[in-house]
Amino acid sequence: MRRRRRLPLLAPLLAPLLVFAAACAPAREAAGSPVSPLTRIPAADRRTAPDLTGSSLDGKPVSLAGYRGKVVVLNVWASWCGPCRAEAPELSRAQRVLGAKGVQVLGVDTDARQDKGRAFQDEHDLVYPSLHDPGSRKLVRLPKGYMPQALPYTLFIDRHGKIAAKYLSPLTEADVRTITRPLLAE
Repeated sequence: MRRRRRLPLLAPLLAPLLVFAAACAPAREAAGSPVSPLTRIPAADRRTAPDLTGSSLDGKPVSLAGYRGKVVVLNVWASWCGPCRAEAPELSRAQRVLGAKGVQVLGVDTDARQDKGRAFQDEHDLVYPSLHDPGSRKLVRLPKGYMPQALPYTLFIDRHGKIAAKYLSPLTEADVRTITRPLLAE
């Protein structure tokens, strides 16, 4: 009987953890197989990404439009996000491997405090710039359906500044290579 009484007491404590885990995990189809976290957008249906501008975590000006002509991997993250922490070294590796081929990783730090983002950047030795966007105020300018609902969240922007794909899960360097390959060939 005591077990029955404890379970209802633990439920309110566990509920937020279950919601967080569900937001970070890839969706599942009814049969239990994973749904792909990748959505590719055909060239004819692509929408232009807004020019996200501001200061990098290093205090330098950064603008998405400044990378026109490159395939941009726009990764939205926060220092408190566990999957973002796991993904950060993979994105740095992707920048090192693919930068010379025309790929640019650009982070968007959504932390309220810039010092948290800078500490994350230093801790993970990020080799790509990150735009500081507290509260996602700049991201709200993304076209409808492209605003991140969970972190990490990544948009792939083609050489013409149009949103070519979105990825709703942590990325590996191999994922970035696979997703950018056809975009580099366009």
